[in-house]
Amino acid sequence: MSPDQFRRDHPGLFYLDAADLGGLEAHLVRLGVFRQGERLVAAAKAGEGNMNCTVRATTDRRSVVVKQSRPWVEKYPQFAAPWDRACREMEFYGLVRSVPGVASRMPRLLAGDPGARVLVLEDLGTAGDHTDIYRGGTIGAADLQVLADYLSCLHAAFAMTEPGSSLPNREMRDINHAHIFRIPLDAENGLDLDAVEPGLHAAAARLKGDPAFVAEVARLGRDVYLADGPCLLHGDFFPGSLVRTPGGPRVIDPEFCFFGRPEIDVAVFLAHLLMAGPAAADPADFFGRYRLPVASERRLTLQLAGVEIMRRVIGYAQLPLPTGPGLRARLIDLARGLVLHPEVHLDLIA
Repeated sequence: MSPDQFRRDHPGLFYLDAADLGGLEAHLVRLGVFRQGERLVAAAKAGEGNMNCTVRATTDRRSVVVKQSRPWVEKYPQFAAPWDRACREMEFYGLVRSVPGVASRMPRLLAGDPGARVLVLEDLGTAGDHTDIYRGGTIGAADLQVLADYLSCLHAAFAMTEPGSSLPNREMRDINHAHIFRIPLDAENGLDLDAVEPGLHAAAARLKGDPAFVAEVARLGRDVYLADGPCLLHGDFFPGSLVRTPGGPRVIDPEFCFFGRPEIDVAVFLAHLLMAGPAAADPADFFGRYRLPVASERRLTLQLAGVEIMRRVIGYAQLPLPTGPGLRARLIDLARGLVLHPEVHLDLIA
């Protein structure tokens, strides 16, 4: 769906556009975000998010971040996406606002407009996220411990003995499941992997031709990711969801949230630390601090980390990894080992 078609199909519905200062100001006034006499003076794209349109709105007094979900992926408009994902994100903020260890590490939700699928959030500044760790950036021990505390609090806050379904987020889980567990291993997914790294197509073909690997990835997706679990998850806990601020890291974009197995969040973060390399961060600083609220499986954490590495290397959600020869092929080997032989890699989370 194109923006013009969206406007035709939904006349009168607010459409976030950084170039339309008047429309944006009027909407923020209607939502009660602006104080009396406050005027919008500038608006521009905020960050490099994939899923949503995100705009930094600057007034004569401050700035806020305005985020709108649309029925497509903002970075890849050819892909449809659940339109109500902003509503699920609002539900997440509503749940965690009474959990200090979580809410204090996230932007404040200033206003929500479920009809227009719009959130207005505290602006955390322009320092950017932590995706620079793939090319020389670092996450220090203190920040890793802060992030471990955040996940520990989040996973413990609503832990229950029976799988919860108060926030199933099925539509977002389905689309994420496809891009993590299925599309990367689809022989006809349309990706030109050799344009990413010479020889990557052949390395990926060998992985796709490994029946044991393909079957185990499918099982993990079906029996773990799509199954409900006891803990509230962020759902996309990777460096792009972690913002640098003078007060340490802050966590954003919980639109993939759901109640599931806590190993999912932990595995995703571990996968990105491994892809960034030992110079970027020491996983021991995280795992020495993180505390699971329920019994966990280290083996499962490693397997899910392998799946995340696989999808980031041969799927659509590519990362700004170094361009050295054979790097991604070596990561494919690591992913295969983690999925099929996690017991060999237990030292990674000792």
